[in-house]
Amino acid sequence: MRMFAKVAESLSFAAAAKQLGVSSAVVTRGIATLEAHLNTRLLNRTKRRISLTEAGQAYLQGCTELITQLNMLDASVSSATQESVGSLKIAASEFFAATYLSDLLTAYHAAEPGVRFEMTVFASTQDLDGNDHDVWFSAERRLRDSSLICRPLTQCRDVIVASPTYLARRGPPEVPQNLPDHNVLLASNVATRHWEFRDAHGPRRVAVHPIFTSPNLMAVKRAALAGPGVARLPRPLIESQLRAGALKLLLDCFDLEGDERTMWMLYSGRRYITQRVRSFVDFVVARYREPQIF
Repeated sequence: MRMFAKVAESLSFAAAAKQLGVSSAVVTRGIATLEAHLNTRLLNRTKRRISLTEAGQAYLQGCTELITQLNMLDASVSSATQESVGSLKIAASEFFAATYLSDLLTAYHAAEPGVRFEMTVFASTQDLDGNDHDVWFSAERRLRDSSLICRPLTQCRDVIVASPTYLARRGPPEVPQNLPDHNVLLASNVATRHWEFRDAHGPRRVAVHPIFTSPNLMAVKRAALAGPGVARLPRPLIESQLRAGALKLLLDCFDLEGDERTMWMLYSGRRYITQRVRSFVDFVVARYREPQIF
């Protein structure tokens, strides 16, 4: 089955043999034995190309799932010593990677120095593939539906900011009702063009007029620093710029509705996960056991 999966992936007996570290003849015999056992042809062979039959396509899907489960089962019964070394494949949103992730991985590496990290940074949860990584980190107001286990870690709040150059040119909005007169940099991929505030009289919706929109928080942060307008961003993402004076808080005396973002950890819900992944998940959960909002 492993030989068949490699041949189906590369559509080459020679390439599959090289990946498996055996001869092409061994792979050819292995596929022939499998087809004889199943009493069906899995591959169409010509002198120039190899292709999957309809039965081969269906069998490949089942093989892939079963081989994945077998690999995870093998790993799950490995000794703790064996599992303390190796790689963790981690994916993180640009926001999480720019704020929380470095301290988290540094702390875990101090506890488990044999573990290496293979990092992927993504701009949108739509880019996630549940089969590509061991653990994912994301920061969302509302997490999309997922087959992965989703663990909330902590929360942070949005703030409204602008650069000193913009404020020198346009002046700050003194009250939320002034926002329609300002350029806005919108961190969103939806059509909503309102921010909501709450005062003694209840919620108040204020229209905003974006000159720049992007679902990418890092792009909006860079735009805000360049100075063309007012932006709404999670505070941890711009904390150092606030301390340095590169960005200024606006309307911080007013309560901003829907300002909380949740930091999520996601991982596979399969029955078998490796001890290495379980150890990392438990470490992260313990580190964020006490809920905090920044």
